[in-house]
Amino acid sequence: MALAIDYGQGIFAIDSGFTRPKLAAVFCVVRDGRAALIDTAATLNLPTLLAALAELGIAQAEVDWVLLTHIHLDHAGAAGALMRVLPNARLAVHKRGARHMADPSRLVAGTIAVYGAAETREKYGEILPIAAERIVEVGEGSILTLGSHAIHVLDTPGHAPHHVCYVDEMSGHIFAGDAFGLSYRELDRDGRAFVLPETSPPQFDPVAMHASVARLAAMNPEAIYATHFGQLRDIPRLAADLHRLIDRFVAAALAVADAGEANSRQEALCAALAALFDEEARQQGWALQGEAMRQFLAMDIEVDAQGLDAWLDQRNSH
Repeated sequence: MALAIDYGQGIFAIDSGFTRPKLAAVFCVVRDGRAALIDTAATLNLPTLLAALAELGIAQAEVDWVLLTHIHLDHAGAAGALMRVLPNARLAVHKRGARHMADPSRLVAGTIAVYGAAETREKYGEILPIAAERIVEVGEGSILTLGSHAIHVLDTPGHAPHHVCYVDEMSGHIFAGDAFGLSYRELDRDGRAFVLPETSPPQFDPVAMHASVARLAAMNPEAIYATHFGQLRDIPRLAADLHRLIDRFVAAALAVADAGEANSRQEALCAALAALFDEEARQQGWALQGEAMRQFLAMDIEVDAQGLDAWLDQRNSH
């Protein structure tokens, strides 16, 4: 079975195998015989990434860039390991994330605080530092070169303040990380994709997320690529769904804001999101419905609820 999906125009998605199939893509863009990887999945997925590059006929020395949309470990966990086997690559990352790539200790500690030490190691493997001289800080207006072509950088906060998107100038397509939500192929119905916001902790900002979604949609790209998972088209419809659902997520959080103990509030948020997803699945006709859908999205429900819980705490502290 092929390890990479060919979308044409020199754009590929590698199914990293992180946690399960078709959960986390690592995108590869090839221009003039040079390659860029967008996001990395986790260190444990490195053998799959290298096998996919070999399958595509891309030598490790031909990879010029590892482009991080943000530093959450399902997107950046393998960056240090990758840079050790890609001799000519530089790592691009938002300036707020650069220090955590050079010294990932605080990033790892934050992940352990959410998942625990055992699950963090089991899920992500070892997180390796990257030499500071190989890190390029990027942000709004940065322009990177791949072969003879440009890749433009956009600041796109909301999911995280250190989130950027990459615009491939040749195709006009956008690599959006988590800024345009998640869209699992298992939910597709007759080729129709569906999206959900990603509100994972700890820095969800609904106002900024709305602005980033609106900005990406206003660029009228033919396609947007979500790390979770793959190429999306029909951008105006999906953007409208994201705006509607961001508001519904926030309303669900506010409805349980006074649920009392933290554990009871977290449970209430999980229940509210499960009910919301049930309704969404019925109305939009997702391929998975009811208990099968809730089991499939159980991790997302829990993580999104954690992010909404953290947002409520931040809101209450101001």
